Amino acid sequence: MDRTDKQQHQHQHQISLTKSARQRCNEWIFRDVPSDITIEVNGATFSLHKFPLVARSGRIRRLVAEHRDADISRVELLNLPGGAECFQLAAKFCYGINFEITSTNVAQLCCVSDYLEMTEDFSKDNLGSRAEEYLDSIVCKNLEMCVEVLQQCESLLPLADELRVVSCCIDAIASKTCAEQIASSFSRLEYSSSGRLHMSKQAKCDGDWWIEDLSVLRIDMFQRVITAMKCRGIRPESIGASLVSYAHKELTKKSSLWNPSSCQSKVDSISSAHEKLVVETIVSLLPVEKLAVPINFLFGLLRSAVMLDCTIASRLDLERRIASQLDVATLDDVLIPSFRHSGDNTLFDVDTIHRILVNFCQKEDSEDDLDDASVFESDSPHSPSQTALVKVAKLVDNYLAEIAPDANLKLSKFLVIAETLPAHARTDHDGLYRAIDIYLKAHTGLSDLDKKKLSKLIDFQKLSQEAGAHAAQNERLPLQSIVQVLYFEQLRLRNSLSSSYAEDDHKPAMHQSWRINSGALSAAMSPKDNYASLRRENRELKLELARLRMRLNDLEKDHVCMKRDMAKSRSRKFMSSFSEKIGKISLFRHSSSRGSSSPSKNSHKTDTKVINRTCASTE
Repeated sequence: MDRTDKQQHQHQHQISLTKSARQRCNEWIFRDVPSDITIEVNGATFSLHKFPLVARSGRIRRLVAEHRDADISRVELLNLPGGAECFQLAAKFCYGINFEITSTNVAQLCCVSDYLEMTEDFSKDNLGSRAEEYLDSIVCKNLEMCVEVLQQCESLLPLADELRVVSCCIDAIASKTCAEQIASSFSRLEYSSSGRLHMSKQAKCDGDWWIEDLSVLRIDMFQRVITAMKCRGIRPESIGASLVSYAHKELTKKSSLWNPSSCQSKVDSISSAHEKLVVETIVSLLPVEKLAVPINFLFGLLRSAVMLDCTIASRLDLERRIASQLDVATLDDVLIPSFRHSGDNTLFDVDTIHRILVNFCQKEDSEDDLDDASVFESDSPHSPSQTALVKVAKLVDNYLAEIAPDANLKLSKFLVIAETLPAHARTDHDGLYRAIDIYLKAHTGLSDLDKKKLSKLIDFQKLSQEAGAHAAQNERLPLQSIVQVLYFEQLRLRNSLSSSYAEDDHKPAMHQSWRINSGALSAAMSPKDNYASLRRENRELKLELARLRMRLNDLEKDHVCMKRDMAKSRSRKFMSSFSEKIGKISLFRHSSSRGSSSPSKNSHKTDTKVINRTCASTE
């Protein structure tokens, strides 16, 4: 039942109450004494007697005294809290008729007794003291009854607040939940493997039975209760669970909200405003502790905040919280739909994800600044920050692959997402290569310059064997990128062959230069031998680079013809032609200590000149 239906129901109830007021009064007033005063409350009339009323109510006594000369017979009580039904209970009390005070009427009785001035100044054990006694001794010792009283107080504000009925129930709820949580924690203490005393997870579940009870409160009452509980020291996980439960109850997915272009009725507008208030309030109540609420709940709040156009402060707060635990997010979490319906808009909200990634990287930088360890230690694969970076890098690569087919996704946005993370975040580039290949496939109109920008993102040395084989035959990549892939693939093959030869000959010192690439020098070698090995490795690499520069000069001459062939024959014909030309040029041919074929004499003379110039310049 929404709020409008509830108001209509209350109005119909008030009409029926007005019609039957006289009939109910005849059941308990003195029938043998004619009434001498008529009380009107919200359209309902009560034919009563002055004497029992003035004996208990200071307000009615004052009204009668002011009009003694005119012999007043009719009094209208305006804005009486609780309406006619609550006045009927007060009148019964004045007549000495017994009725039961319960959690559903004690708040109204406190308010109406204050309005009618039914205090100890006019009669002993008056209605006001009776209601306060019941509130203190019965209601405040039971959490469910406190919640019921707070529900009744929603329609009695601000008077119920002034009389401290609301604050009394809120303090009771906070105190009771805190005491029960402490008692439950003591019964569930256990030692961890490291010897630290902590509370088992089962205790967190057993002590949070009140979560569902609080979800029935209105958002303003719920906010005050949660704030009081946080001040009392309730566990952040319990606060977070209560917020999740309340959000699931209040944030309903209505069709009008998911289709902003449709015309919204007045009821839908009110509902949207209510949900916006709920989102902003829940964001303000989120615990500051990390992982106090699930990250998928934070992403759900962020989607609702974007959809309902919540304040910028709420959205930025959610983005910062998400960034602090982005390493546990999934692909479904980061796929935030774009709720702006323009012609060139992307399917997903890329800008929001970019801000989250920037916050994440800033968090990592601040943690590194606070760390006293060296740069190499902070960036080591075993450090927590590096582990989080690797997880986020895989998430970003999967996200890029998911948004790449979008025709409206501009290259600048794709690049800014891919370049946000530092270079050391990606231990391999297979995921990034896959995303770039999907983007190239979906955006066939890219220029050669744009393709080069994309290919520069990939470190072809970090491609796996399968990805490298695919990239070597990928005609969507620029020609220079394919050459790099082929070079690194041959280098990998040489490394694997060198390792196998070393194992067969049982000579750990052989091909030591190839193992240096991994950063692991042999402990059996002396520092002098290691230095000599490093110099040999450096010289061989310089020779290899010199030969590569020569071959690339020859390859550039054939580049125009190869592009023409690519346009005519496309995929397979182009690759066969490209393979033939590569075979003729022999890009990576070099002499080896294990009997590899040497270059021809003519080419050797030319190579020697170029190599000497190159080595002289590099050394």
